[in-house]
Amino acid sequence: MTAMAALPVEIAGRWTSGVVLKRDLLSSVERGRFATPSGDVEAVLRRIDEVPWWSFVLARHLFARERRTLAVAGGLGIAPPLLFAGRHALVRGWIDGLPLHIAKPHGERGYFGSAKAALRKLHRAGICHNDLAKEQNWLRGPDGRAYLTDFQLAARFSRRSWLFRIAAYEDLRHLLKHKRRYAPEALTPAERHVLAKKSVPTRIWMATGKKVYYWITRDLLRFTDREGGGPRLVYDAPRIAARLETHPQVRETVIVAFPDRRAGTGLYAFVEGGPGLTEESLRAFIAVAPESEMTSETAPKPPEHLQVIEELPRRASGEVRSEILQLIAMNQVDLIDPLLASEQERSVVGRILADRRNLRDRFAF
Repeated sequence: MTAMAALPVEIAGRWTSGVVLKRDLLSSVERGRFATPSGDVEAVLRRIDEVPWWSFVLARHLFARERRTLAVAGGLGIAPPLLFAGRHALVRGWIDGLPLHIAKPHGERGYFGSAKAALRKLHRAGICHNDLAKEQNWLRGPDGRAYLTDFQLAARFSRRSWLFRIAAYEDLRHLLKHKRRYAPEALTPAERHVLAKKSVPTRIWMATGKKVYYWITRDLLRFTDREGGGPRLVYDAPRIAARLETHPQVRETVIVAFPDRRAGTGLYAFVEGGPGLTEESLRAFIAVAPESEMTSETAPKPPEHLQVIEELPRRASGEVRSEILQLIAMNQVDLIDPLLASEQERSVVGRILADRRNLRDRFAF
């Protein structure tokens, strides 16, 4: 996909572009500001006018599902409100929260209690989300509560049919999988029973249709969704990191993906290295990689951004805080401060922020 085109006519003059959050074959998603009768508000725009012709029918179908379900779910206080819905553009409110894979609410019983309550509220309204296995579809607000987003696969039911009950059960089971990861000590015996028992349609899907789905999307289309990272994060990033770490002055490399207006998905490499190490020298090092490692036919595209830093942000255990690096790469720097637990962390992250590279998709929130 190429650079973003002009705004759809239906929102021209009302939308102020901000940070690109995601781009794929089914839509472009961007954070910015939207003019409402009561004033400008922070919002998220999903647009389908730029998708390829061969994926447009599916994109339009998913767009319509999100529009129908957000019209109801947006008023429940657990999901973004629907601010505008046209033919090719949908604008939803912005929730000031962090995706689950970034927030990492270890041991937070209150968060998972609110998540279960949010799910009950959604199901009472006759809506099943159908995509809650993805951690990025669960948000943790600054109030510690759970919120839901991305309703492209959601469905509205007029009655509590057998199909509704199956879909609701799977929504709950996927929530409990996240609870098992972050707060296993809080699981009740009944919740453990749900985790141990997949629904019959799910078992059939995993044994048959899921394999076909993966073959088509991953092998034929090379389409992946690793927290929105796409194939470059899956295929190129590990090889680039492995090459960089053969450099004698490089201590460690972390590569994250970010949505890019021009390229679709870009890679941002954070390289922890010794004194005198420069971005230019590392790019030259990548370019002259041994032919046995990277031939002209198989060499991955170099990272769009490469930043040499003296110290990576780490937890007390030594684990790199990749979620902070992800937010820096995506220019969502206003979400970082609540994640920092000490002045030492603020100092390390502050030095990285001061020299960050991805300034193209930047918006002053």
